[in-house]
Amino acid sequence: MPISKTKSSFYRRLYIAHLIDSGITTVPGILEYTGMPRRTAQDTIKSLADLDITCTFIQTKGERNRSGHYEISDWGAINKQWIVDNLTEIKSVLDYP
Repeated sequence: MPISKTKSSFYRRLYIAHLIDSGITTVPGILEYTGMPRRTAQDTIKSLADLDITCTFIQTKGERNRSGHYEISDWGAINKQWIVDNLTEIKSVLDYP
């Protein structure tokens, strides 16, 4: 049975938030780890706020370009332990290694 776009979008957001919280905190790092397109990663990070996940870009001091990293400071209503417990299923639905 095909996975709905709603479910895959939700799982992608949870997975990206989990990666950021686990130390993969840059778009290039996420791209390297998952193989997802840059635009998908960027759009997914921006959409975390729709789930009340607070994700902030921390710019590297002294840098004029957009170098820095992301941090999750609040998970809202999301139970991040559920993500850890269901990571295999999430990655399977998303077809990520």
